[in-house]
Amino acid sequence: MHNQQSARIPARVPLATRPAGILQTVMMARRNVLSIIPELALRQPIVSGKTGIRWHMVMDPESNRRILKDRVEDYPKSVTTKLVLEPAIGDSLFIAEGAQWRWQRRALAPAFAHRHVTALGPVMTAAAEASSRRLAAATGPVDLFEETVAATFEVISDVTLSGDASFDRKAVHHAINGYISQTAKVSLLDVLGLPAWLPRPGRLMSGGELRRMKGVADRAIAARAGAARDGAPDLLDLLLDAADPETGRRMTREELRDNLLTFIVAGHETTALTLAWALYLCAFDPAVQERAATQAQDVLGDRAATAGDMDALPYVARIVNESLRLYPAAAFLSRTAQAHDTLCGREVRPGDTVMLPIYALHRHHLLWDRPDAFDPDRFDTTPDRYAFLPFGAGPRICIGASFAMQEAVIILATLLARFRFRALPGRAPEPRMILTLRPHGGVVLNVSRR
Repeated sequence: MHNQQSARIPARVPLATRPAGILQTVMMARRNVLSIIPELALRQPIVSGKTGIRWHMVMDPESNRRILKDRVEDYPKSVTTKLVLEPAIGDSLFIAEGAQWRWQRRALAPAFAHRHVTALGPVMTAAAEASSRRLAAATGPVDLFEETVAATFEVISDVTLSGDASFDRKAVHHAINGYISQTAKVSLLDVLGLPAWLPRPGRLMSGGELRRMKGVADRAIAARAGAARDGAPDLLDLLLDAADPETGRRMTREELRDNLLTFIVAGHETTALTLAWALYLCAFDPAVQERAATQAQDVLGDRAATAGDMDALPYVARIVNESLRLYPAAAFLSRTAQAHDTLCGREVRPGDTVMLPIYALHRHHLLWDRPDAFDPDRFDTTPDRYAFLPFGAGPRICIGASFAMQEAVIILATLLARFRFRALPGRAPEPRMILTLRPHGGVVLNVSRR
């Protein structure tokens, strides 16, 4: 943790002010990927260079549209991204490209239809109630990141496995954290652009964690397949029923497992981070917190929020969006160009790494007024679609975006209506990204009942 840089500016990442060599870049990226972004990227539409391989960082909405939508096939996920994630989630929706991605997206889309997301609302409400009970029983300062991880992992395990008693939440979460810490850091071989078949030493150590994660998923699928069902379907039911509407193709057990793990890993981590950063920001600006708490209390009274309250909590939703702007969980996207192109007048060659530093895009001085300030009211109006990318955009936009927003608003509104969160003097979390943008040191706040 470190002191806040300004009474008006919440915690931010110090960006690079001078070029770095290959080894220095690797060391910086292994500690915090965002620290390799040049400060210049906050004021320019594109920054290019060569550090082992040619690279371009793009902060221009029209170019982002070209990369993510108009020519998406020419900009697949980078080799490094696949090296990190394929061992855990295989050729699932998140990693797959081309025809393999398209049929999975068609098959899985119904599972995330509005009616199904709304039907999962009671699980989110129950998690908000459980979180409230834990906070009410807490004494002394509380690490709200630990608490939001517990709440969102409860949601994702219940909506994927319907509260299966044999599902060891602590073991699975430990395995996920172990995998991320061992495999997600950038390797020198990645920066040099060396081929994927060359082993990255840090990624050879995760076999045990991987086996545990996959074993949990395999057992859940085997137990559910063919079992009698009652009540509303959960996410695993919907995955088992998923079929490509064009071809009728259904997922193999391996494809089911890889996608289930994708949703378990991504489904709790990203929302937990959004909630933790939102609570930090509300403690940072008590006036915003009180305004949101008043709205939540007026709508909810003594009860917890539900999916039916979403439209009545616009200010809480704006806080979630502003938290996603300042601290996007997926703060850095990387693609590998497959064809010649021109972005912002700059030549892009096949094999070039094209990066979308979402953290810099969301704080860009040409796109946002007072970009480092916390101001939920900026979302009174809708920003440029390709300037605000917490869930990506185009055909590969995050399939669970509406699920994540609903969960975040339900839990945040419930907690703000019931508790007051106060910052500890001189302490602020450090935004540090390895795979996701986490609050290094936790989000430790004083919590009291209203």
